Amino acid sequence: MLCDAMTQSIVVQVGQCGNQVGCRFWDLALREHSHVNKTGIYDEALSSFFRNVDARRSDGGACDLIGRRVQSLKARAVLVDMEEGVVKEILQGPLREVFDSRQLITDVSGSGNNWAVGHWTYGSAYREQIVDQLRRAAEHCDCLQCFFLIHSMGGGTGSGLGTCVLRLLEEEFPEVCRIVTSVYPSAEDDVITSPYNSVLAMRELTEHADCVLPVENQSLVDIVNKIKHMSHSGNPGSVIKKDTAIISGQGGVSGNEKPFDAMNNIVANLLLNITSSARFEGSLNMDLNEIAMNLVPFPRLHYLVPSLTPLYTLSDVNIPTRRLDQMFTDAFSKDHQLIRADPKHSLFLACALMVRGNVQVSDLRRNIERLRSTLPFVSWNQEGWKTGLCSVPPVGHSHSLLALANNTCVKATFMELRDRFTKLYRKKAHLHHYLQVDGMEQGCFTEAISSLSSLIEEYSQLDTTKYRVMPDAARLNMATSPL
Repeated sequence: MLCDAMTQSIVVQVGQCGNQVGCRFWDLALREHSHVNKTGIYDEALSSFFRNVDARRSDGGACDLIGRRVQSLKARAVLVDMEEGVVKEILQGPLREVFDSRQLITDVSGSGNNWAVGHWTYGSAYREQIVDQLRRAAEHCDCLQCFFLIHSMGGGTGSGLGTCVLRLLEEEFPEVCRIVTSVYPSAEDDVITSPYNSVLAMRELTEHADCVLPVENQSLVDIVNKIKHMSHSGNPGSVIKKDTAIISGQGGVSGNEKPFDAMNNIVANLLLNITSSARFEGSLNMDLNEIAMNLVPFPRLHYLVPSLTPLYTLSDVNIPTRRLDQMFTDAFSKDHQLIRADPKHSLFLACALMVRGNVQVSDLRRNIERLRSTLPFVSWNQEGWKTGLCSVPPVGHSHSLLALANNTCVKATFMELRDRFTKLYRKKAHLHHYLQVDGMEQGCFTEAISSLSSLIEEYSQLDTTKYRVMPDAARLNMATSPL
């Protein structure tokens, strides 16, 4: 969709995990905007993800014109969950003013950790209501650029209804970019049917998303533990500056931290950074549509491995701030990936670097040149870098970097998932729970595993070209405008 005007995006959060992550995103986004916007004026930055509503008007009328005073900010969001607990908690918490009841779609019984119930039973029962809410949210946008869908893969609602919503987005808004953040279960997940749910959802993601940002629960746990170990080490040089750790939500609207908040904050920070160029000015702003355009050379291979750096800022002012170059190095180390993978030892199809803070284009160029020889790119896209610079850093940091790598390292996650699926499916364990749901057939399972296997095979074929890189031709300078 091409627009001369400013653009807006809508966040669709589905299931318990999707709504908890979404809640952290809105909390931290409000903190960022209040840090930057000192005037209380509704500006283009706010309008990208928030409406400005005059609650005193009986019709809940909008005063979305840029330059007016902020009355009551409402998130451009649709919240869906088939258990009402999390959404009810949001409505009773400090973010209750950011949503109104018309943005919420809930049931009471849940999906019972069953993809088929979420996708087919609730998908058909709530289809009309979901489409109505999506259309209503879209009508409030001057130029709708992107849908951000947040969900998890292991349960029933996030995986089943979440991918049903994804399909509805494609049907209703085929021209609008669909970026999905998918949280994958760990091998020790307590939902025994999570491999079924994840593989059934994978087929939908492969067919209907423009980009998927995969995040693994185990990676989030590892990052949380690493930061907590660092902060409790007792080493004077390892004291983390208050509220700068990527797992911290303090300083936002919310009060007490809950068990999963640390993990959810990492995913929320991923969303903060990917949306930063839509929300703030920069010398080299990256259009959200350009992510798919530049990073996805083949339509099915649209899984972009995210990494975030820095994970924290040290409070000791005598320790020099981590050199900027170190931030770029860290973005490609396995400790900073949001899935368990090491992209340096796999093949890059393309890579985006989304930098925030006081960083120059020359810093970007220098670091890409420095790292280029250690990062294997496909022979036909050796210049496959996309870069963005947003001048506003995250609160508490001088700069930050989000890397999105279209890299064959994601294959290992998919192979592990396929193995766990096969162990269950070979025994036909728990299959009857799915097959008794209206609309669900055994063919759904065979098609889903076939889709995943062919995806793995496509990555494997690319991997075989890794050591057949063509000789270097004379290099052109890196393009910093759209590739």
